Amino acid sequence: QVQLVESGGGLVQPGGSLRLSCAFSGFFFHAYLMRWFRQRPGKERELVGVITSSGIGANYADSVKDRFTAERDTIKNMVYLQMTGLKPEDTAMYCCSAEHLYTKNNYWGQGTQVTVSS
Repeated sequence: QVQLVESGGGLVQPGGSLRLSCAFSGFFFHAYLMRWFRQRPGKERELVGVITSSGIGANYADSVKDRFTAERDTIKNMVYLQMTGLKPEDTAMYCCSAEHLYTKNNYWGQGTQVTVSS
């Protein structure tokens, strides 16, 4: 069974930075595609970024491209989301998900709140 635990959220001023972490517990971390999602108040959940099982490739939503960077530590079984140039519209609950490459089983963390406000 896979468990995901996010951390690192908080209150930050516009223009600031935060680094979110997602801890993966379970087997075969390398077999999972990892994603970051967010759900802004009154909005549907949206995909923020995807990082491949190797950690070499990543894709991002246009709204965060060039500001957010996803990283994967295959030794520590961790995924990170480095967020810079934060804007009030980035305020959301951020969560990570893990999708098994072959079975397509998908797991979710409980999320961490990011609030961007002066």
